Amino acid sequence: MHARNKNRTDHSEEGLEPRRTLLSINGTRPAIDYGPIENNIGYALRRAQIAVFQDFFAGFAKVDIRPAQYSVLTIIERNPGLSQSQVAEALGIKKANFVAMVDTLEARGLIRRVPTTNDRRSYGLFLTPSGKRIILTLHNIAAMHERRITQRVGPNQLRDLLAALRVITDMATDRGKKVRP
Repeated sequence: MHARNKNRTDHSEEGLEPRRTLLSINGTRPAIDYGPIENNIGYALRRAQIAVFQDFFAGFAKVDIRPAQYSVLTIIERNPGLSQSQVAEALGIKKANFVAMVDTLEARGLIRRVPTTNDRRSYGLFLTPSGKRIILTLHNIAAMHERRITQRVGPNQLRDLLAALRVITDMATDRGKKVRP
């Protein structure tokens, strides 16, 4: 049993078990009562995101790629020639942030912008030969990252978690809002 679960108490009217979580494995720090946020979906999602991103950053550090950059490269790989606006919209990235990211990826020689034939103000995005080589490495690193998560959560729970997250994501699209990752 992990130290986080050591001091569980059941005082919730809904039958959920808020935890008194130890901040250190050795128990030298006092337990923290997280109150109602302990069972708050948003709080749990944010803490899970932090844990997932920490693992992602550790795996991708040697190639100096961040999660959003990996997503952009993957979308371009799978959909060569999409416009900058289309890629940004598909990933829910603000246009101003996306332009800077494209500039960085282009400066690294991973993507190239090509003026579209029907609108010279618009650019299609393509992986360069270097981008095509690195994306294979990135997919392998991502697969190892996903395996670590699956080992921790278990394949059935992971499948259920992904299904639940898609339902939650649909809440925003049901209201006509774009979801930003």
